[in-house]
Amino acid sequence: MFLSALIFGLLGSFHCIGMCGPIAFMLPVDRQKPVKRFFQILSYHLGRLFTYSLIGLLFGFLGKGFFFFGFQQQLSIVVGISMILFILFPRIFKRVNFSSKISNLIFKVKNALGKELKKKGNDTFFTIGFLNGFLPCGLVYMAVFGALATTNAFSGSLYMFLFGLGTIPLMTAVVYLGNFTKGTFKKNIQKAIPVVVVCIGALFILRGLGLGIPYVSPTPILEMVSSNNTCH
Repeated sequence: MFLSALIFGLLGSFHCIGMCGPIAFMLPVDRQKPVKRFFQILSYHLGRLFTYSLIGLLFGFLGKGFFFFGFQQQLSIVVGISMILFILFPRIFKRVNFSSKISNLIFKVKNALGKELKKKGNDTFFTIGFLNGFLPCGLVYMAVFGALATTNAFSGSLYMFLFGLGTIPLMTAVVYLGNFTKGTFKKNIQKAIPVVVVCIGALFILRGLGLGIPYVSPTPILEMVSSNNTCH
């Protein structure tokens, strides 16, 4: 499942370019000093990864609660179905409105981002990345579903970290090259993203079904314990 997070981030980064690409391209990096620019971009990515990891930690912790109460398998199925429905019926999810408090929070994040983009301090790039990670994004929501279906806070944090890690190559290329993903190549990748999400959703469903398939659909822990304690 962790490999799926990395692949999800890598392919999903083509979508990220449209959402966060302008922010990455507008980073106030020092274009005259390649080494300094490299560390500035690295700091930006570390900020994003830190935010994603924090979000994963939170939802992984919530997922641990479901695991503790024996709902982990059902949750995995619900997460998988939600991912597939998100792709098949995107308009339903777009109609879901944020509460006024969340909308105000997003507005404040965007304002803070705008202010940071005008600075060039040592901590500026990490802060921009940190704030960038909180901006609403459909693919991040999908990754959060994955973190929720993990068994503990560490696994949830790792899942989101790997998702963010997968977005780094393309987001870095945007800083250096600008919006280079145009034409047929970009369209083909964008067409592949929904397929990847559906495949990952199917994996979560299989995992929840507990069919006894190693690494894909392992036998539920409760069944394993029950089987081992059977008297002969």
